[in-house]
Amino acid sequence: MTAIDPTAHLTAEQIEELGRELDAIRDEVIASRGEKDAAYIRKVIAAQRKLELVSRGILLFSIFPPAWIVGTAGLSVAKIMDNMEIGHNILHGQWDWMRDPKIHSTTWDWDHVSPAEQWKHSHNELHHKYTNVIGKDNDLGYGIMRVDEDQKWHPIHLGQPLWNFINACFFEYGIAAYDLELGKNLHKRRRKNPEFIARAKAVGRKIRKQVLKDYVIHPLLSGPSFLTTLAATFTANIVRNLWSHSVIMCGHFPEGVQVFERRSIKGETRGQWYLRQMMGSANISGSKAMHFMTGNLSHQIEHHLFPDLPSNRYAEVAVKVRALFEKYELEYVTGPLPKQVFSAWRKVFRLSLPNKKVKTPDRERELVAA
Repeated sequence: MTAIDPTAHLTAEQIEELGRELDAIRDEVIASRGEKDAAYIRKVIAAQRKLELVSRGILLFSIFPPAWIVGTAGLSVAKIMDNMEIGHNILHGQWDWMRDPKIHSTTWDWDHVSPAEQWKHSHNELHHKYTNVIGKDNDLGYGIMRVDEDQKWHPIHLGQPLWNFINACFFEYGIAAYDLELGKNLHKRRRKNPEFIARAKAVGRKIRKQVLKDYVIHPLLSGPSFLTTLAATFTANIVRNLWSHSVIMCGHFPEGVQVFERRSIKGETRGQWYLRQMMGSANISGSKAMHFMTGNLSHQIEHHLFPDLPSNRYAEVAVKVRALFEKYELEYVTGPLPKQVFSAWRKVFRLSLPNKKVKTPDRERELVAA
C-alpha cells in the first residue's frame, strides 16, 4: 500500500469503462480460439514427454559425467515445462474448451507434490480472486513473510530472507503446505478436523507417488548409476523449484506492485477487480523462449486479468492491455528477469527490517488481524 494511490485519478465511471474494454479483449480471444491453439498445446505436451523420456534414458548412464550433465539439464527443462506451460495452465482450465478428456482441468495430474484439486482451490479460487489482499491471498509472501511496511514488524521477520530461500529450493513442498493452510490447521483442535485429515492424506499420497518415481524407481533402473541418477533428479527438482519460485516472485513482489487491505475490496465491482489485478501484478520482458519457459507467466498482468485464456495468446493480448495502461495513465510494471528478481529480493530484505512508518490505529488493527 503506497502513501499515494496510483489509481486516485480515475473516476468510478472510468474504472467501469476500463472493465468493459478488458471484457471486450477477453471476448475477442474466446471467439477466435481454434485448431491452431489446440495444436499448440498438444505439440508442447508431446515435446515435453519426449524430452523427459530421452533425459531419463540418458541418466541411466549418469555414472559418466557428460551423461549426467546432459540428462540433468534435459530433465530440469522437462520438469519446468510440465509445471509452468503445461500443468499450471491446464489446471486453470485454459484448454477445457477443447473438450479433450486427456487435456482437461478435471483430469490432469502434474509432476508436483501438491494434489491438483487442492492447488486449484488455493490458487484459482483464492489467489486469483483475492490477488495481493493481505490476509486473504496466501500466495502473497506464502504466509511466512512480511509483505508491506504497514504490517507490524516482529523480530522473527529478520529471518525472512532465509525462509524465502529455503522455500524457493523446496517450493513444491511449500505450495503443498500452504494449500493445506498448515499455519492455522496444526492447532490441536483443527488438526483433528476430518476434512483437514483427508486433505493431508491426499498430500501424503501425492508425495509418496513423486518420491517413488523420482528417487526409487528411476534410480533403481539405472543400476550402477543409482546414486548419480538420484543426485541428478534431486538437482532437476531444485532447478525447477528455484525457477518457478523466481517467476512467481517476479509476478507479485517487485517494487511498484501494489498490495491491498481487506476492507478495500468490500463491494468490489468487475471494473475494480480488473484494476486490482492490473496494479497487483508485474511482467517480465524477454525473448519468446523466456516467455515459454515461464509458462507465459512473464505476462503475469495479462494472466491475472484473463486466467482462463490460452497461454499462447497472452503475447498478443499484452499489446492491447499495455495500451489501456497508457490510456488510463497507469504504471505497467515490467522489466527483464534479473531486474525483477533483484527488485523482489530487495523488497524481501527491506521488509525483514523494522521501519519507523507511522500507522493509523484502524490500519494497525486490520493488518494485525490479517
